[in-house]
Amino acid sequence: MAIAANDATDRVDQMILLTERLTELIALEAQAFEQRRPQDAAVYIEETSRLANVYRHESVRIRNNTTLVSAAPPAQRQRLVRATEAFDAVLARQGRALMAAKTVTEGLVRAIAEEVASQRERKSGYGPTAMPPVSSATAATAITLNRRA
Repeated sequence: MAIAANDATDRVDQMILLTERLTELIALEAQAFEQRRPQDAAVYIEETSRLANVYRHESVRIRNNTTLVSAAPPAQRQRLVRATEAFDAVLARQGRALMAAKTVTEGLVRAIAEEVASQRERKSGYGPTAMPPVSSATAATAITLNRRA
């Protein structure tokens, strides 16, 4: 999907609006992750994906053909630059929030897996016919860890 602009001024205006809306959506997503409420970010995913695809497409078009925006007034182009800088800052914030959420999630999974393993190792029977504890090497584990995730 591409922006249908009448001229360079119209295209820059539309890019500013697109960039500002994307910045707003990603800031809301980052805030949800920072507040440890990733489910709140889910409501923005569809619109963010759609707009990010348009943004990516238009950015490539403009990069390959700068005449699409070069005739726009300098003040307007500067406004687009500022909107893009704000967008980049919000993307960095979201990246940090996602990394923190990933780290917390991995820590929780690891702690649960270690607790499950330690509980299984403590099993022991009572009396003369008791079986020795099952070794962790042969015990089945109901949780799988992927260290690359």
